[in-house]
Amino acid sequence: MSASVLIVDDEKHTREGLGAALEDTYEVYLAADAEEAFNLMEVEAFDVVLTDLRMAGKSGLKVIDEALKRPERPICIMMTAYGNVETAVEAMRRGAFDFLTKPVNLEKLEIVIRRALKSRTVETENIQLHERLDQKYSFSGIVGNSPALVDVIDRVKLVAPSRATVLLGGETGTGKELIAQAVHQNSPRSRGPFVAVHCAALASNLLESELFGHERGAFTGASDKRTGRFENADGGTLFLDEIGEIDASIQVKLLRFLETRSFERLGSSKTIKVDVRLVCATNRDLEQMVRDGDFREDLLYRLNVVTIHLPALRDRKGDLPILLNHYIKIFSKENGVPPVKLTDEALERLGAYRWPGNIRELRNFCENIVVLKAGQTISEYDLEAKFLALEGAAGGDAAPDGSAPGSASSGSLSIEENEKRLLRNALVRAGGNRTKAAQMMGVSRRTLHRKLALWPELDVR
Repeated sequence: MSASVLIVDDEKHTREGLGAALEDTYEVYLAADAEEAFNLMEVEAFDVVLTDLRMAGKSGLKVIDEALKRPERPICIMMTAYGNVETAVEAMRRGAFDFLTKPVNLEKLEIVIRRALKSRTVETENIQLHERLDQKYSFSGIVGNSPALVDVIDRVKLVAPSRATVLLGGETGTGKELIAQAVHQNSPRSRGPFVAVHCAALASNLLESELFGHERGAFTGASDKRTGRFENADGGTLFLDEIGEIDASIQVKLLRFLETRSFERLGSSKTIKVDVRLVCATNRDLEQMVRDGDFREDLLYRLNVVTIHLPALRDRKGDLPILLNHYIKIFSKENGVPPVKLTDEALERLGAYRWPGNIRELRNFCENIVVLKAGQTISEYDLEAKFLALEGAAGGDAAPDGSAPGSASSGSLSIEENEKRLLRNALVRAGGNRTKAAQMMGVSRRTLHRKLALWPELDVR
């Protein structure tokens, strides 16, 4: 669909001439004065308003004022035969995109309109991007309602509007970057950049350059000047993940930044000041690192102005069904396949698992089953061996008497169900090799074949 252009000019010859020049490319509307333009704006949303400055009645500045009150703000371009600096400045101050003198050069006019429309498209895309980010990283975008997670959200709500440095703690895979994004997106800095750096991914010499930038010739291979992440994050938030991995020299520079909000690029003595909020994350015990001499105590005090500890998934088991449903829907949509369904027994086994990789491991599990078993119903027998681990296995939670969940001594299942679970578990562990599975169970191969004839759904081959 062509962009729409409203031309406002009280000179009929000029108005109609401009309309004729643009009508092959755009949907053109004409108005002889400001009042006629206002009436057209009531019924049409224009992409561009091209208005003369001096007209009988209200001036073109009034047209610009009215146009920019509209929900769909058009691009405004001013024309005048009385072009001077003061008029141009006033038109721009009112919100005009550009200023043209009459008689208007048609080639230049078309260039200005194309540039204006491109600018409007970029602005719209930026607004839509920020709206999507606001939705994704809003508190409603954090999945779960367990007390441990609610406590995290409450702390984020309190700290987000402030300028305070935040330290996020918790095991790997608990969603620290998501919470860092939520802090940023719900702060006054949300329209500024969010820059993430994973400190453990870079060698110390590269990390220092990555964070603070360098001048040309600062070190071997530094052929060009480079701005660092601190400069890139000016006006926004810098997220430093795995902060416990940085070495002593970078700790000193980071401490100085927190004290002065300034730093120098490598190879330069010029001090650079930036407005950056720092959010850091670690899965290590920084207090123990201080005692061991591996982390500066004064830096730790500067970092943990506000500390938020993210709970492990095993400590928010009530959220597990919600999270499974959430990620199954996401990956089903991404891959264009119908979602899988989990039986109650499968959910029970997943709930008994300790999820050492936390949310990251759960996401991978959901993507795996969606891709490999699209549209299917997933029973406990379709799960990997780690989810079926019985007594003594790392993944199982012991019952009060020390037995594994679902084992015969726990009394929660019938003898037949326990036998089926043991058989399925042995087959999975043996990779479908029936001889090995029989040896693991301490039964003969004939007995195992007889059981499989009775329960063919257990066979993994």
